[in-house]
Amino acid sequence: MVDVLSHDLIELGNEANRIKEEKWGKKVFFIKNIHLNYTNICLNKCKFCAFAKDEGDEGSYSMSLDQIIKYIGDKGDDAREIHIVGGLHPHHSFEYYLDMLKAIKEHYPEKTVKAFSAVEIDYFSKISELPVSKVLAMLKKAGLDMMPGGGAEIFSSSVRKQICPEKISGEKWLEIMEIAHKEGIKSNATMLYGHLESVDDILEHLEKLRTLQEKTGGFVAFIPLSFHPENTFLSSMKPSTGVEDLRIISLSRIVLDNIPHIKAYWVMLGEKTAQVALKFGADDLDGTIVKENITHSAGARSKEGLTLDELVYLIKSANLIPVERDSFYNEIRSY
Repeated sequence: MVDVLSHDLIELGNEANRIKEEKWGKKVFFIKNIHLNYTNICLNKCKFCAFAKDEGDEGSYSMSLDQIIKYIGDKGDDAREIHIVGGLHPHHSFEYYLDMLKAIKEHYPEKTVKAFSAVEIDYFSKISELPVSKVLAMLKKAGLDMMPGGGAEIFSSSVRKQICPEKISGEKWLEIMEIAHKEGIKSNATMLYGHLESVDDILEHLEKLRTLQEKTGGFVAFIPLSFHPENTFLSSMKPSTGVEDLRIISLSRIVLDNIPHIKAYWVMLGEKTAQVALKFGADDLDGTIVKENITHSAGARSKEGLTLDELVYLIKSANLIPVERDSFYNEIRSY
């Protein structure tokens, strides 16, 4: 077994690639998807976030249900998946979110709705005065198909107090995900790295995800998220290097052997590093996205969206097989 703390990147990468190829061979997955950020107004003041605004700030917005439906129709007519996350709006009732799901399903019944991070679910529980299990059951009935993995950041309580003191704890995030999985709602999982965390914090985070996956089997994919410091309180920090990004991808594939897929999230990594990551344990490039807002608020240099042809080209030029998928990794077609 390779030493996961090894400084030999190639050794780590070879082991991660071996595990990936045992699972998926030369296949690399992607999806036609669209990101929908329904509001950037947020009660939380996460210090690492460059996207959130206070109500009344210049550039703050909140989409009506009609605007949401129009946005999906204009930007994501051919998308299979709608990925929805937003800020914790101070005035929306829980019914707003239920009505959002119902309206989307009414207009686009064929699309998978992957919506609301564990942080949003906890907030819905508070504003509705309902238990998390009831909130999730109601959302599922209204049209929620799956959950994204955001809000996990890093589970270390000492680091969390510095970067997102008002956000739910790592333990609460894990608890909400466990309830979601028991409700039959699959999800992704994430980890934000490249800020104030230590190697031990990273390993602890991965092990906690691995343990929950052993219990529920509800995580479909893991996405390591590279911190972008521009326009945040850590703007003096340098972003992670390509070597660090590849090390985290490799480490994730080795430690999380029970989570099926590891994503190279091209938005944060950049297209070229994401492509190289496909040789270091990643088997998924996420998707077309169309227009990404959150990471680009923090200075991302990647495109806001990629076309299907661009994704296929990145995968094929790495001598791998592009496979279009749905949200649950059912294969649509190979290229």
